[in-house]
Amino acid sequence: MRLNFIFGEVFNGFRRNITMTVAMVLTTAITLGMLGGGLLVIQMANKSQKIFLDRVEMQFFINDAVTAKDPNCLEAPCTTLRTDLESEPGVASVTFISQEQAYKTAKESWEKDSPELADFIRKEAYQGALRVRMADPDRFGAVLDKYSRAEGVDGVLDQRDLVKRIFSVLDGARNAAFAIAAVLAVAAILLIVNTVQIAAYTRRTEVSIMRLVGATRWYTQLPFLLEAVIAAVVGALLAIGGLFLAKIFFFDKALEDLYGVNILARITSADVWFVSPWLLLSGIVLAGVTAYGTLRVYVRE
Repeated sequence: MRLNFIFGEVFNGFRRNITMTVAMVLTTAITLGMLGGGLLVIQMANKSQKIFLDRVEMQFFINDAVTAKDPNCLEAPCTTLRTDLESEPGVASVTFISQEQAYKTAKESWEKDSPELADFIRKEAYQGALRVRMADPDRFGAVLDKYSRAEGVDGVLDQRDLVKRIFSVLDGARNAAFAIAAVLAVAAILLIVNTVQIAAYTRRTEVSIMRLVGATRWYTQLPFLLEAVIAAVVGALLAIGGLFLAKIFFFDKALEDLYGVNILARITSADVWFVSPWLLLSGIVLAGVTAYGTLRVYVRE
């Protein structure tokens, strides 16, 4: 009997304040959708970073004096550096690139992209180098720091800087999504506060009567709390559905080319399912805490 009364009051509350309830559902859905989008971007960035770090290399450039004296890395200090790098934990392979090889590769690239400038390429502008591929990306920094000032080394090319610049774009998209979600969360909170206040005001007479006949505060206020939570759950479900649609029509289509060349990790349905419980929980907590606080502050019956 008590449950019938409570859920009957919840239904009546939705019916009396249908426009504000719909507004609250939609605002909550958009808020949680932006939050979910930010979480998906984080997952994409983490998986994509792993792809890049598995492929990134570092190059230790041999100085001009050593390059001129030992063009094929057959003597110390070039051979010493190569041996030390090969024995370093976490290193998968070490490849020597001669000055001649570097020059030919650069010239072919320039002839393909800007043939009018290819004739200006000079062999002397290039150096021999040791290209290091890592088996353990976590050791990248340690190897770089240890050998960047080794004898014969003139400079280091660290491809992680390129990776960081690429992922700064994803970080910006994530931060923008979270910022929009935060602004919308404020709007959702204000809507919940107003909805609960109006619902409590329209039913103030019956609540007062119930209190006079012995009903507890929790019993009279629970319908208002449930109204907010149910609306938030509906909004969360809409947000989750929106993320699945975004995966199909945005992530899968707009980013198809980047997926194809293995630049960005693919967002899968499993990723959306992974963030879904967090969106549902966030919606329930947002609505529950806001409604409870509103009832404690504004409703004295």
